[in-house]
Amino acid sequence: MKVLILDDEKIFTSELCEFLTKSGLQAFEANTVALGRALLESEKPDLLILDVRLPGADGLDLLKDFKAAYPDLEVIVVSGHGDMETVIRAMRLGAVDYLKKPFRHMDIKLALERTAKFISLQQRVRDVEETNSLISKSLGEKIERSLIGVSTGIMKVMELAMTAAEYNDTNVLITGESGTGKENIARIIHYASKRSEHLFCAVNSSAVTESLLESEFFGHKKGSFTGAISDKKGFFEIADKGTLFLDEIADMPLTLQAKVLRAIEERKITRVGETVPRSTDFRVIAATNADLDILISEKKMRLDLYHRLKTLHIHIPPLRERADDIEPLLDYFISKLSKQFNRIVPEVSDEVIAVLKQYAFPGNVRELRNLTERALILSKSKVLKISDFPLSATQPVISSDIPPTMDLIGNESELLRKALAECGFSQVKAAEMLGISRDALIRRMKKYNIVVKKSG
Repeated sequence: MKVLILDDEKIFTSELCEFLTKSGLQAFEANTVALGRALLESEKPDLLILDVRLPGADGLDLLKDFKAAYPDLEVIVVSGHGDMETVIRAMRLGAVDYLKKPFRHMDIKLALERTAKFISLQQRVRDVEETNSLISKSLGEKIERSLIGVSTGIMKVMELAMTAAEYNDTNVLITGESGTGKENIARIIHYASKRSEHLFCAVNSSAVTESLLESEFFGHKKGSFTGAISDKKGFFEIADKGTLFLDEIADMPLTLQAKVLRAIEERKITRVGETVPRSTDFRVIAATNADLDILISEKKMRLDLYHRLKTLHIHIPPLRERADDIEPLLDYFISKLSKQFNRIVPEVSDEVIAVLKQYAFPGNVRELRNLTERALILSKSKVLKISDFPLSATQPVISSDIPPTMDLIGNESELLRKALAECGFSQVKAAEMLGISRDALIRRMKKYNIVVKKSG
């Protein structure tokens, strides 16, 4: 462990530095703030022993600055003038321990042992976070999320995402159930591409009111309608040189779909109230959890827009189809949330892994995270048990009696029929059991000519 001592008392730093070196640590000393900053930058110590009172500087202000610049740096604060208020403030600013001068070698030895254990735990957390992560640390910091997995399915998704990032003008369609991480993949594509220095503009297509759709997407000129008190850029202009992410694209009205298609093809838009088109350079990534083939057959989705968006198609499999990802995801969430809650990382019983791998996960990765958070909050034990995970009794486990064939259509049709039968042919309950919306269930029933025997 590397230790830097920043204190204006030369005798103190020399003596402590000698003691730490004899204890098998690599120690550095600094008697000025300037030298301390330089050693922090050049040596990258694991631990800083910091005096509260330094000439021309407040040690607690320095503590705040150093923790912001070096988040992984641990700090032990020392002072000959300590009071409880100073101690509390130091701990709130991120200090891991506090010692009042003068102290014995035994005091600093015990403090170092406590800190070493904490640093070791932090390193374990970082190792778990980076193990099984399919994106680099720098990319993860940009999107503030991580992509964890070891399964063939998620590996293929990541491979396609990185391919899409290389072609920064190519449109991408991402499909998958709710909670699988479609926006996460879209952000990875954007921030791994040459467009990463520009805006990632995320738009929920179903959240924009119909009366403002055209204005929101294409912008408007001042005075073009009541309430247009100034010129406004639309989403296509805002995303200039960046990425426009259209979430829930299936919910976009047909009238708007035609105009969006034209904008994508021509790379030009015309604001409401204007006649002269404006050029804009954007890349479109669209996402949906709907079955677009059914929507196209029902004339609710334009076929030409579908093909324009589907230049590159990425489908994210549901979590129940990639059970190998459950354990690394669980480890990641436990480590991350334990750090957030400032508690020791608990162990996980084998039963938890076994049961979770058989659970249907209608909410996919999002549901696993929420289950983990609740388990950590409520569990008082050092070992997480299956009783800590509130699995929905209405959700089935992955049935072993589904025919183990690669016949996707046959299996999906059979699963729909079983769910309906088990729920007394209640569409609402069957949709809930399958982890899809009732509309999605109805679309699939029409696709496979499944007739409901009685209403639900």
